Amino acid sequence: MPKVLITPRSFGKHSDEAKRILIANGYEVVENPYGRILTEEEMKKEIADVDAVIVGIDPLNGEVLSCAKNLKVISKYGVGTDNIDIEFCKGHNIPVTVTRNANSDSVADFTFALMLAIARRVVEIDKSCRALNWGKKASIGVHGKTLGVIGTGAIGRGVIKRACGFEMKILAYDVYPDDEIAQEYDATYVEFETLLKESDFITLHLPATRETTDLLSEKEFSMMKETAVLINTARGELIDEDALYDALKNKRIWGAGLDVFKKEPPEKIELLELENIILGAHAAASSVDAVNKMSLMAVENILANFK
Repeated sequence: MPKVLITPRSFGKHSDEAKRILIANGYEVVENPYGRILTEEEMKKEIADVDAVIVGIDPLNGEVLSCAKNLKVISKYGVGTDNIDIEFCKGHNIPVTVTRNANSDSVADFTFALMLAIARRVVEIDKSCRALNWGKKASIGVHGKTLGVIGTGAIGRGVIKRACGFEMKILAYDVYPDDEIAQEYDATYVEFETLLKESDFITLHLPATRETTDLLSEKEFSMMKETAVLINTARGELIDEDALYDALKNKRIWGAGLDVFKKEPPEKIELLELENIILGAHAAASSVDAVNKMSLMAVENILANFK
């Protein structure tokens, strides 16, 4: 009986259909026993004798994968594969699949939710009201402002589509510009520095690579408007957290909404003390619809590879 390790905590959380499909097809299911992201040592232990793994952001580097003697397929629960040693997998003929577009709408929704919440100071106002302080807090608008979208894949496109309802001016940056997006949503592809200087809202939708690590650091924050809002629902590695803290603390930008960090929970604990930031627990994709869709697609990818 082939064995499947499932590490994402949200897998099958709202429906047992995906798990039932695996069992019905003769698979033994091993679920995450820790209730959190696994460490490298834990992953080495759990992956040792499995035939397949459905993985979230747990580490699957070469050292971990070398401990998996029976592994035949990796089914990524999501689309980012930066936690997986792809070269190792290619060298050992281990296919890696992703649940493409399963959570795009949910992440785009959450991105816009963070954008609105930071601009209108929703969390701060809520906190004051709970303390029976009904004083008014001035905020900034979203309608008609300039949105800079860095990375125009499925999620970036979804954010652009939503921004059209707010009649925002769309600036975009991508190594591979999409003419269809530019035409359909009247988006303008510009140079990276131009986007940083002219955008009122900046949102990141890129994978973590050697080239994108610390994409936004002190230099980039100094280019932004004092009223700029930064949103990151992609990867924590994209932002230099020390530089972000300085920019927020010294009010060099208006605020930030972060669903991802380099380490989760973040090592830069001072970020939690700031009022002009809203934090997320890597939860942008965790809607009921997206979780069900990702769970089923992750299982389908395993079955397809075994067939």
